[in-house]
Amino acid sequence: MKLYDSRRAPNPRRVRWFMAEKRIEDVEIVDVSIFDGDHKTAVYLSKAGLPHVPALEIDAETTITESVAICRYLESVYPEPNLFGRDAKEIAVIEMWMRRVEMMVSTPMMMAVRHSHPAMAGIETQVPEVAQNNLGMAERALKVLDRRLAESPFIAADRVTMADILAITAIDFARMIRFRPPKELAHLARWREEMMARPAAAGGI
Repeated sequence: MKLYDSRRAPNPRRVRWFMAEKRIEDVEIVDVSIFDGDHKTAVYLSKAGLPHVPALEIDAETTITESVAICRYLESVYPEPNLFGRDAKEIAVIEMWMRRVEMMVSTPMMMAVRHSHPAMAGIETQVPEVAQNNLGMAERALKVLDRRLAESPFIAADRVTMADILAITAIDFARMIRFRPPKELAHLARWREEMMARPAAAGGI
């Protein structure tokens, strides 16, 4: 298998973090420069179908994009440690929190960075109001996570799951625009510190 990766993009980092948690080391990593347009070449598009990173080339016939889909596939090939749920109830709870994090935190954080960081101006028509509105939406959502983390050590379970990976990579990506979660969100701060101290955090950079 080959993982088409881009170090500057947030979604590939999700997959790298996921792989680091599982200690997956037998997937070939191929660097793709989005600033050089590598993801828009005919060769890349013939595999991925869309100019998206990451992409996982499973075999000569099949390449999948979308970070969560890639991680679900890798979970089926490398089932331990489990990051998507062990039974029907846990799978549903983790999926619920994954969706919440994606819609309420990850997407707004990414939009805020894309529409305000100077480096993104070359690949994005930036609208300052879009950045401001999305950052405000994400900040409100972090209060939801803080309340959840007051009652649970991690976002969706008693251990790290894909929901935590989605959240931490989004929050950390927002460092590009000097964003820091409000200090009063103590439970979120405790969780964030624990996540960034994990060996997989370094592997995911």
